[in-house]
Amino acid sequence: MLSAEQSSWFVRKVIFWRAVASIAWAVLLLPPITAVFVIISRFSLLHPIQAVAECLSFLTSASAIFSFILLCGVIIMVGFLNLEYYTVIPTIACSKIALLGQLLHPRQFVNSLAHCIMGIIVAWCCAITIGGRYETIAYPSTQGDGSPQMCLNEYHLILLLAGAFVGFSHSLLGVIYNMNYVSFHSVQQYKYLRFKGSLSLVLKCSATQALYSVRNYIVVYFFLGYVPKAWICKTLNLHLNSSVHPLDSIAGLLDLSLLYHLWISASFLLFTWHMTLLLFRIFVTEVYSFPVQSSFTEDAHQCLPKVLTDKQPMILKFLALQDFALLSQHSPSRRSEVFSLSQPGGHPHNWNAISKECLSLLADLTQRLIAYHDTVATNGRAKSLSTGSERKTSSESSVTSVTEDLMSPRPTLLMRTPASVFARSMVGCSQSPLTAPFTPDLDSPFASPALRRLTAPMDQCSPWFGTVQSPHIMRRAPKLWSTSTDSKVNGSPQASPASVPSPKQEPSKPSLLAQFLQNRKEQLPEASSQALFADSQAHIWALEGLSYLVQSSFSEDQFGVVQTALPSILSCMLGLQEAVDRHFKLPHASSKPVRSASSMGDSTHKTLRFALRATLKTSIYRITTTFGNHLNAVQMSAEHRKRLQQFLEYKE
Repeated sequence: MLSAEQSSWFVRKVIFWRAVASIAWAVLLLPPITAVFVIISRFSLLHPIQAVAECLSFLTSASAIFSFILLCGVIIMVGFLNLEYYTVIPTIACSKIALLGQLLHPRQFVNSLAHCIMGIIVAWCCAITIGGRYETIAYPSTQGDGSPQMCLNEYHLILLLAGAFVGFSHSLLGVIYNMNYVSFHSVQQYKYLRFKGSLSLVLKCSATQALYSVRNYIVVYFFLGYVPKAWICKTLNLHLNSSVHPLDSIAGLLDLSLLYHLWISASFLLFTWHMTLLLFRIFVTEVYSFPVQSSFTEDAHQCLPKVLTDKQPMILKFLALQDFALLSQHSPSRRSEVFSLSQPGGHPHNWNAISKECLSLLADLTQRLIAYHDTVATNGRAKSLSTGSERKTSSESSVTSVTEDLMSPRPTLLMRTPASVFARSMVGCSQSPLTAPFTPDLDSPFASPALRRLTAPMDQCSPWFGTVQSPHIMRRAPKLWSTSTDSKVNGSPQASPASVPSPKQEPSKPSLLAQFLQNRKEQLPEASSQALFADSQAHIWALEGLSYLVQSSFSEDQFGVVQTALPSILSCMLGLQEAVDRHFKLPHASSKPVRSASSMGDSTHKTLRFALRATLKTSIYRITTTFGNHLNAVQMSAEHRKRLQQFLEYKE
């Protein structure tokens, strides 16, 4: 483990200057973008020559220069916020209450406040640029008795508040869509080509998001617009002109010119911010080449074997793994340094450190997958003592999962309605749970004949023979359903079937707040699977790097340093493949999410599990096709030997 002083060299010497370079390019691109905005906002079809002359005159005025300086300051602030809040591992909320906690976090509150202030500054610059009725916040007017007074210019105010609203919305959407997530492209391109290819997407996302933000802002201003108007008038000692239609009315908001200027101002604001974010992503994820070994001991902490073992910052570890994957595939000279032996001593220190860290990453993911599968399988339910049958439980969300062997209904909380479940135990039969929130009495003359047949003795030829009923049914023979208070939620043993039934108790009704919180705490299965593979880009690079090094070692490893670790590598990969296959058998893991093209949020983390599965299978095939039947001499467990044989025979 490296010290904090040693690991900070990368942030101080590499990441910081990459962020500065991205900000510098954003500032350099600001003048042409501002000029385009001036032309769009001031252009007139009826008088085009006059409009162009006015635009040129404005661009050379003092107010335009001052506005440009403010815009540069906003761009610099946005760039440093990107540097402060970026992450290479996305934060995925697995429940609605977790997402709400992220939105209400004090760190997010500071971020939202900063974006609101920057939005107001950009909106003020847009008001100066558009000019006309948007230019000032107050204008002189004459009262009925002829005395002058200063009145509030609501057009200027609505534009400033729109900037604050768009900035606040952008901050919230950044949390919801993980806009601070920085992903690494699998295909390496020059920075110019990446920026050029993504520019159209940035423009489309900015215009679309601005349209939705303006729509929402108009609705909010229609109902709450009088609040900021009254506060501004009281603070600045201004008056409202009664002869002008207020903008917080239907007649005022149906002004097409106003809606157009609001939309282009919001688009300009979002485009400059999204462009700064795009440049930051391009510069930060640029490939960095780490030396494999150094002749000087003071630079040893900057070498690849040492950097790979570092945990913080994560961007350092990810760039090191990316360099390791590219090294193993495209650089024979650097691969020879990995295969080399230390002098004196003749130990493969470089290979040992790299392979140990990669295998540790893969083993950690395997353990997480196993723990997740066990958690999903049990899900708070105790296993049944009966054999030869399989139980199925149905939750309020109507999502059912079949476990490996025998499962019984899990204990329910007080705010839930328990479900008595019948499931077929025959292999291949479809299972349909029966649930109901109430308790019918079979002794009643109004009981359903179908329910009587369910409790009657089953014939061995019946498809329902062998069904294991719920402990709730066994405790009370006349009833098929039970209330949530009949079973103890604290884990105490159930009453035996022969025990005398206690008098029926009235169920305690949970409060509305308890029901609301419990519903929001329910995990989203798709999100939980995404969170499990959120850092899988590191595992993908580890798999690619190890497999390419093992493949190259067949002809390049003169000392046989890789062959000593071949059993561990194969066993680790095969164990991970088994865990991944088990995970993809879950109902929610195999469905691919739909990518949204209307947001700057990077959605590549949603499909990382599919990329990992493909990379894992490709890596194993890369090794088996290179070594072939030589792998039969590698020592491994019988289970792994059987799975490896499937790859050797190309049956996977």
